Amino acid sequence: MAARDQAHKRLLALAMDDKPWPFDPLGQIIYYVGPSPAPPGRVIGAAGPTTAGRMDAMTLPFLERGVKALLGKGRRAPKVLDELKAHGAVYLAAVGGAGAFYGSLIKKTTLLAWPELGPEALVSLMVEDFPAMVVYDLAGFDLYESGPKAFASNPAAL
Repeated sequence: MAARDQAHKRLLALAMDDKPWPFDPLGQIIYYVGPSPAPPGRVIGAAGPTTAGRMDAMTLPFLERGVKALLGKGRRAPKVLDELKAHGAVYLAAVGGAGAFYGSLIKKTTLLAWPELGPEALVSLMVEDFPAMVVYDLAGFDLYESGPKAFASNPAAL
């Protein structure tokens, strides 16, 4: 599921009004992405991750509704790590600057809501072989903390 800032705001407004969302969030992965228009012969343009920290204040309602993974780039606030653990969800990171590559791995898109938002519309994505790293896992592992420490102690091991 592709959802960025504006889609998040609209979904939260629906939640506050106790209205259903235009998709079932149970078990979903939310990809923080605002893709570029599709070039000829492709279903989508560049689709690189956006900075996830902008969604930190809006994360909890997604986890409460059963979202199991969030995908973006960059660190999350400490409270988000706690929320992820409490709801059995993970945070995945994709490499910034690789939008053209990631777009080539998206095989189908389905517009679910708010086409007027353009690249921030709510869109279902079908992907194939989409690489991402688990940055925050169910046990509280934090790659942003442990990775640099491991490298500093033994750079040859990485």
